Amino acid sequence: MTLDEAGFDELARRHRRELHVHCYRMLASFDDAEDAVQETLLRAWRGRDGFDGGSLFRAWLYRIATNVCLDALDDRSRRARPIEEGPEGSVNDALEVRPRTHWLEPVPDARVLPTDADPSEQAVLRQSIRLAFVAALQHLPPKQRAVLLLTEVLGWSSAEVAEGLDTSVAAVNSALQRARATLATRDLGEKRASLSDTQLALVDRYVAAFQRYDVDALTALLTEDATLSMPPYTLWLRGHDAIRTWLFGRGSGCRGSRLAPTAACGSPAFGQYRQGGQEPWALIVLELVGDRIAGMTSFLDTETLFPRFGLPRQLPAVATGKAARRSGGRVGRARFWQDR
Repeated sequence: MTLDEAGFDELARRHRRELHVHCYRMLASFDDAEDAVQETLLRAWRGRDGFDGGSLFRAWLYRIATNVCLDALDDRSRRARPIEEGPEGSVNDALEVRPRTHWLEPVPDARVLPTDADPSEQAVLRQSIRLAFVAALQHLPPKQRAVLLLTEVLGWSSAEVAEGLDTSVAAVNSALQRARATLATRDLGEKRASLSDTQLALVDRYVAAFQRYDVDALTALLTEDATLSMPPYTLWLRGHDAIRTWLFGRGSGCRGSRLAPTAACGSPAFGQYRQGGQEPWALIVLELVGDRIAGMTSFLDTETLFPRFGLPRQLPAVATGKAARRSGGRVGRARFWQDR
């Protein structure tokens, strides 16, 4: 079966978004995943005469994409979060910076999650792009990473994976066993289909407390061992006392910030603007466990991330008078991202 250009373009367009998600899980970088998808489609077009039509076009693209990612991982180190780089720090530690390419990047839900998927598929996809899960994947050797994703996320059989990776079924099963054992030692966070009403209310309270800069109310929403990290800084903090001290001290420049809701890595996220909405400062991604917040990651590369997430350079002035009373002064509820 030979694909003409129009047929190829239509099939590639149909599968591009899910290929991007797959490459993101493998590479932990939005931009690297986009490059990998481009290379995948280029290799597929050049090799289209080898597509016999007997296998699904989607599976054929996934095989190519996986091998593109494996090639890319040959000459680069794994990406990580600050909480995996070393022990927790203290509020007085120096702020050491790592380059952007060192860190795991957040991915916009709106750019990678299909809008036409059924609720159960959406839930699985959200689980597979959570920060904790993608970070844990980076601790696997590339081949184990690929085997785990193809079997446990995409549902391929060991025989299909073996064919796609040009290896044996025994090698696939061995790699899968080792990958599962490694992930069992990692904190993968809370599995959930969607946020409960309690969690939606929790995120609303977080927004209100942050914008009031009520540090006591904010820390009361955290688990006892909650973490705060701020890539590109290596420093990360754990627990109420350290986070409270940071927010009252070196982090007090965030007083007067406003938040704009978005969705990242299957989780509630916010663009943070300091100076009442005038200064883009961070993309905050929340990780929830039960009825508390277990992690707050503030990605400070707003020049890259805000355009990617469709966040403006500045927020409009806050409504006053009757308009403010009608709106309640809110920038948007947590349900914004839940219903996307």
